[in-house]
Amino acid sequence: MAFDSKAPGFDLEAQNGYLYPGMMENPELRWGFIRKVYVILSLQLLLTVGVASVVVFVEPINDFVLHTPAGFAIYILSVVLTFIILCPLHIYQKHHPVNLILLMIFTVLISFSVGLSCSMHSGKVVLEAGILTCAVVFSLTLYTFWAAKSGHDFQFLGPFLFTSLLVLFLFGLMQMFFPMGKLGTMIYGCIGAIIFSGFIIYDTDNLIKRYSYDEYVAAASALYLDIINLFMSILAILQGDD
Repeated sequence: MAFDSKAPGFDLEAQNGYLYPGMMENPELRWGFIRKVYVILSLQLLLTVGVASVVVFVEPINDFVLHTPAGFAIYILSVVLTFIILCPLHIYQKHHPVNLILLMIFTVLISFSVGLSCSMHSGKVVLEAGILTCAVVFSLTLYTFWAAKSGHDFQFLGPFLFTSLLVLFLFGLMQMFFPMGKLGTMIYGCIGAIIFSGFIIYDTDNLIKRYSYDEYVAAASALYLDIINLFMSILAILQGDD
């Protein structure tokens, strides 16, 4: 009698942990890889909360960064270094422990920028953005695992997401030179939230099906950037509504 994946009571254990139909690899190895990525991702997010909290709540640091030319220069330097470190992070992503050291530096640099952005908003807005981000990430992650097990594939999203990201970047540049006020900020945030929600689905699907076992740094950094950018997009929406 053939196994019916749509039968009542069908669950993850019914197929010995298989994540999607036609899975050829060992499910235990894939599940182990997924757990490893989410552990690294959780540590990244905890580090981000810690660094951002220092920037926001330690008043001398906050005042130095926000109100002095040297602080602004350090912020610009951190942004530049963030892009620079992407190159060695990509090159050494499979070289342990260099990959983890580079990932930690990358996370700290991103965290500094996040903390600076949070310091420009009220605590209520930051808290709301954090809660909404957690809810969206949790929901989309569960949805993607369910969709993968049901036979859906999201690889087709890649070209659309890349094009959308390019449009978002150009829209951001336009906002810098031709500000459209709160309305423009909200539009930018809404577009960003949709795009990075799509990236969470796309990268989670890759985590389930495509990343090799030694690409845990690439998988974790991709999801980390998706979550951080989603948070910043939601923050922009709430800022425009504030």
